[in-house]
Amino acid sequence: MVKPLWNVLYAAHAEVVISGHDHVYERFARQTPNGTLDDRGIRVFVVATGGADHGGFNTRQPHSQVRNAKTYGVLKLRLRNAAYRWRFVPVAGKTFTDSGFTRCH
Repeated sequence: MVKPLWNVLYAAHAEVVISGHDHVYERFARQTPNGTLDDRGIRVFVVATGGADHGGFNTRQPHSQVRNAKTYGVLKLRLRNAAYRWRFVPVAGKTFTDSGFTRCH
């Protein structure tokens, strides 16, 4: 149903999509709208870790790189002209984190 949207985002060279549909944290590798790995593709973050009960994971989806369904926190993005950094910041007392740096295409 949303494939046309992904096609438009990919054609416009979108870098990142953030979704909050599941109460988990998950980061995916860059990929095309068809789900093929692509260095010029879109990186997806699923971040819905702000207060509702956590969901869980069923089957690991292709190109999932990091996932956590037990830690509340926020995703901090630092956007630059030609790159971006991310860091998942957990609530006090928790240790799960995820961070990285990527140059824009």
